[in-house]
Amino acid sequence: MNAYSAIEKDPRSALSEQMEDLRAGMLGLEGSAEHMQPMTHFPDWAANEIWFLTSKDTDMVRGLAPGQPAKYVLMGTKQDFHASLRGTLTERMNRDMLEKIWSPVAAAWFHGGKDDPSLTMLCLRLESGQVWGSTDSTLRFGFEIARANMDEDRLPDIGTQAVLTF
Repeated sequence: MNAYSAIEKDPRSALSEQMEDLRAGMLGLEGSAEHMQPMTHFPDWAANEIWFLTSKDTDMVRGLAPGQPAKYVLMGTKQDFHASLRGTLTERMNRDMLEKIWSPVAAAWFHGGKDDPSLTMLCLRLESGQVWGSTDSTLRFGFEIARANMDEDRLPDIGTQAVLTF
């Protein structure tokens, strides 16, 4: 199912499925002069949280105030899905979650393993989000563009969006 249809059917499930297929998105602190940073996500949908593994030495961790507003942005691999998620970000070690998400990839970044002194976890407690999906059909895209160019009162219908509250 393409992103357009998936969002029309169930936006939250569409987000969850897209995140399973994506390795990373961009995480940033609201009100910060720092750029957003690529981060691998580990969602816990039952708790409406997204977890991240990172180093205590990053600008993001050093500049983070407890419960600071943050955004996480994703784009699907086919470029037909986009999402912007908002919530509060907190540095918080959670050994149970760490056990669930630890992998050989994480171990490559933290040579001291799960007890590496530079390892920390960030938790984005989701509050809201918006997802967008566009058609992956070049035929439909072309048809909608042609129709809109022939009728100045018409805009192309090539996408959908939904607002999520967590």
